[in-house]
Amino acid sequence: MKNFLLRLGLQVPPAEHLNASAEFLYNEALRRGECSASREGALVLYTGKYTGRIPEAKAFVREPGSEKKIHWGKVNHPCDEALFQKLKKKIVSYLNRKSFFVRDAFAGADPDCRLSLRVITEKAVYALFTGAMFLGSRQGMPPVLTGAPELTILHAPGLCLDPAVDGTSGDACILIHLGENIILIAGTGYAGEIKKSVFTVMNYRMPEQGVLPLHSAANYGADENDCALFFGLSGTGKTTLSADPGRTLIGDDEHGWGDHGVFNFEGGCYAKVIRLSAEGEPEIYTACQRRGTILENVELDPATQAVDFQSDRITENTRAIYPIAFIPRMTLKGVGGQPRHILMLACDAFGVLPPISRLTPDQAVYHFLSGYTAKVAGTETGIKTPQAVFSACFGAPFMPLAPTVYAGLLRDKIRKHGTSVWLVNTGWSGGGYGIGKRMPLAVTRALVRAVLSGALNTAAFRRDSIFGTEVPLACPDVAAALLNPREAWSDPAAYEKAARHLAELFKKNFMEVAAGLMPELAQAGPVI
Repeated sequence: MKNFLLRLGLQVPPAEHLNASAEFLYNEALRRGECSASREGALVLYTGKYTGRIPEAKAFVREPGSEKKIHWGKVNHPCDEALFQKLKKKIVSYLNRKSFFVRDAFAGADPDCRLSLRVITEKAVYALFTGAMFLGSRQGMPPVLTGAPELTILHAPGLCLDPAVDGTSGDACILIHLGENIILIAGTGYAGEIKKSVFTVMNYRMPEQGVLPLHSAANYGADENDCALFFGLSGTGKTTLSADPGRTLIGDDEHGWGDHGVFNFEGGCYAKVIRLSAEGEPEIYTACQRRGTILENVELDPATQAVDFQSDRITENTRAIYPIAFIPRMTLKGVGGQPRHILMLACDAFGVLPPISRLTPDQAVYHFLSGYTAKVAGTETGIKTPQAVFSACFGAPFMPLAPTVYAGLLRDKIRKHGTSVWLVNTGWSGGGYGIGKRMPLAVTRALVRAVLSGALNTAAFRRDSIFGTEVPLACPDVAAALLNPREAWSDPAAYEKAARHLAELFKKNFMEVAAGLMPELAQAGPVI
């Protein structure tokens, strides 16, 4: 490792900062004042100006090996080689003025698809984050890398950049060089930038091995072959629904689907915890109270140091990072069989999608390419009415290749393995946001149970006249009136208007994303 650091121009830090134990990093983070501790012992980290990702600060270096593969456009921005090298030199110089930490880890529970990585960071708490978020050679310990890592992250959250001097778009940067296998992160303390940068590189590499990378949670039932995937954008319920006490959790956010089945990219969970409660999500709530968890931007009671999960004073995007072992029923192996079921989660704030509907293979690919959810008032400044969000493959910000590359892999795997696919509305019913009500979690859990148990296999279905999906007429433990959104609305004409509006948004998005590449799928979308 010492030679590796020297080749980067880095001075060798104290030996205790190289792949230190979680206990050492925990105590060091507190000693250095990087964070505080909750009453129960979880670390509480405040990330400063940025409490979420900065899409406009992320870019890929234009270099010969990857330039023709990357899907350049609104999401994947270019950066020139000279700027990258200038900033790398600046970050190395900055880290040399700090007593930095090094933490090695792996991404990918399948040994055939594993990526070794090294995070070099100015703060102990981010080294601890790396150990909790990614995989080690054995539980609680970093891996012993015999050679150079396949990916290196230089992490300088305290280095505020000056666009006039540094040539950046703002005071922070996330730059990915796929030729040098180096990621630069500076100016932001949001830990999710580390996590999602690694995910981005996995999304670039995995398709070459025939593996479909997925922004999804995964679990299994009686055995590994009873596997289910939960696709969805942030806030749609991946973490909540996959942490089922009756099933074994594989992971809550990032997976690969390969020849051997499903495998987790990570060894920890990064859960959104705003308004978390012991009653609604007991497994996650308990995990968030433990020593070894890092809470991001949650509020503490100054007198008692008790965590206030209800508060959004700092941000709506409060987070918890904890090892997957903190969930009672999980697998440290991080693998499952070929998925029997896929559940695509959409938080529909318009309140027009059925609570659950079955998709054909073509409809599954259409909705995968659409990646629909909705933002509501309060989530972002200026949003007063529901805003549709379409994120291709349920993770466009992290997908370097064309969406149709991932969509083609999904279509092939669904057909090969006979996987059933369902669209689940975890959003509103009986009206849109401000009129209807949020779908009760108990109802969504009952719908998911019915899919995974096979209870819907023999159900009678109707075809939705606008969205074209098959909707069950009855489901155990769910009132029949909830299953038909048109009947749940008090004003059928208002429902029709809202449903047609959303259908038009779907069609417009598809024309922009995939109509020229997969035109045959247009028929799988809504019918107006």
